[in-house]
Parts: sequence; structure tokens; C-alpha cells
Amino acid sequence: MWLEMRGVERRFGKTVAVSGLDLTLPQGAIGCLLGPSGCGKTTALRCVAGFEPVDAGEIFARGRLLSSRGVTAPPASRNIGMVFQDYALFPHLTVLDNVAFGLHGQSRPARERRALDMLEIVGLLECRERYPHEISGGQQQRVALARALAPQPDLVLLDEPFSNLDIDLRGRLSLEVRGILKQVNATALLVTHDQNEAFAMADLVGVMQDGRLEQWDASYELYHRPATRFVADFIGQGAFLPGEVLSADAVSTELGVLAGDVPLQYRACDQIDLLLRPDDVLYDESSPLMLEIVQKAFRGADFLYTLALPSGATLLSLVPSHFNHGLGDRIGVRIELDHIVAFTRSG
Repeated sequence: MWLEMRGVERRFGKTVAVSGLDLTLPQGAIGCLLGPSGCGKTTALRCVAGFEPVDAGEIFARGRLLSSRGVTAPPASRNIGMVFQDYALFPHLTVLDNVAFGLHGQSRPARERRALDMLEIVGLLECRERYPHEISGGQQQRVALARALAPQPDLVLLDEPFSNLDIDLRGRLSLEVRGILKQVNATALLVTHDQNEAFAMADLVGVMQDGRLEQWDASYELYHRPATRFVADFIGQGAFLPGEVLSADAVSTELGVLAGDVPLQYRACDQIDLLLRPDDVLYDESSPLMLEIVQKAFRGADFLYTLALPSGATLLSLVPSHFNHGLGDRIGVRIELDHIVAFTRSG
């Protein structure tokens, strides 16, 4: 594996910021540490960069030990490129000179050729003589990426790379940055609290909570097969519906008996909370199951309706936007599950 973290722990006094973190990232893959503020993702990234030592565990890149207890290779010796949250461009240098800055041990013409090549890859060749304050935030981000990639690092780290940009630009730029990283076959690890960014950019996503890595997996698996209740709650949207296992492929709920493969750890009569995503609750005017709309959110192509059950529990449903119902209206829905995601009944 290109990057390996084995049982990594980082403490600050009595506070454990990262605990038992294990992950592997293959060459050319883009990984992401995702989670709420304070979950330890940035500390984990700083440990990889060499800005923080580790109190336990090991970090390897291309088989080389970078960090272990009492051993911390200096950041400058790790061959790691870093894209900071604020880009950290030098205001007194041109775009070209910013990109060439980290190319040590090369002649000026060689540095300039490499910097020009990188600016062409990120689509900013025409900006080479401008200064950072003369280009947009999105362009500054691409300059910072070009500078990080110019020395051909073993690994690129991105710390909340789009947090200073507006929502529309974040979405577009995350796809552009992924394309650039894939074009040069770079291995990268980023941190973000925005799951849309994580899903747009990363091949593998790790969801963190309280310093622990809850699940390291592809985005599809995180959404459809969450390993823990926290991941199920944090990723995407959904609601938990109480149920009782009837058999290996049936659960009794307030909505009736729902069919699907029940996770193997559950047996008949077990009390569970069943996860229903908005795309599991399908709009169906002919369905006998009628639920009241108690909230609605227009999202352009669809509405996200919050639907009340007789017990007071609620479900979410995505409905095409040409079905514009009002609050208090009752609409027909049917439940359609490919598989059952369930957790032991809370409380």
C-alpha cells in the first residue's frame, strides 16, 4: 500500500485526539477523512505530514516508516505535497514563481519548465505572470495544487481545501481537482466536514467520530451499508423506524411487514431500528399507505418531504418537483428496500 496508518494515536495531555486509527491507501487513489469538527481528522492529517508526532502506532509511505512512538521524520524529508486551507501562496511572487518555489536543486530553466507544465495541467498558463491577489479564489486553489504537485510528491495532503469558496464553486472545483489528481496519477488524502466534497473527490472515505475511524470504505458502501449507527446517521439523510425481526428476510414495523435480507447478527424477536433513506420511500399515488406532509424542502429537481406516521415518527421521501403538495396534504408512498440496514434498538 502507498500509505498505511497502523494503530495511530495522538494525545494532547489527557485528551485523545486520534485513537487506534488504521487505514490503507493504494497508489493513485484519493482518500478522505470526513467528520464533524473536533473528530480528529485534521490531527490525523498533520500526523501524516509530520507536523504532529504520534504517541502510538506507525505511519508508512511507500513502505518507508515516517512516524512511530519516538520517531518522526521531518516534514521536509517526507516527499509530501501540502495544500493548505488558506492556500498559503506568497503574495510577492507571481503565479509561476509560486509553483516553482518548491523545486529545489534544479536550474532556473528546469524549474520554470516544470512550473509551466503544471500550470498547463491546472489550466492557468495564461495567469503565470499575475500575482495571487489578481486571481480568483478558485484559481488560487489550483495554483496551490500545482505547487504541491510540481515536485512529484509521493503523497498530496489537502486540508479542508474548498472551505473558503462559495457552494457552487466548491462543487465544481472538487470535480476539477479530482480530475487533475487522476491525470497525474497522484495519491492524495484530504480532510473535510462536507460529505458532498468527500463523495465528489474520493475513492475511499473514512468517517471519524471522537478520534476513531468508524468506517473506511467507498462512498456507496458508506451510504448503503454503514458499519455503525453513527455512520448511518452522519452520511446522507434518513430516519430510524422501530421494528421486530420476524425471520431472516422480514421485519415487522408500524408500516407493516417489510421484506429484505436481515443482517446475520439478528434473530427472530430481536428489537431493531431500521434505517430508511429518502430513496427507500417512493411516491406512489395508488398506494394505500397515506402519510401527512409536515415539512417540505424544494431542491430544484425534487422536493424532500418529511412525512408523519400515526405514532409521531417521521420519514423522509424524495418526490419529483412537479408533484407540489402542501403542508398537511396526505400522499401515497410505498417502501422499497434492496436490503435492510438495521441496528440494535436504542434505549
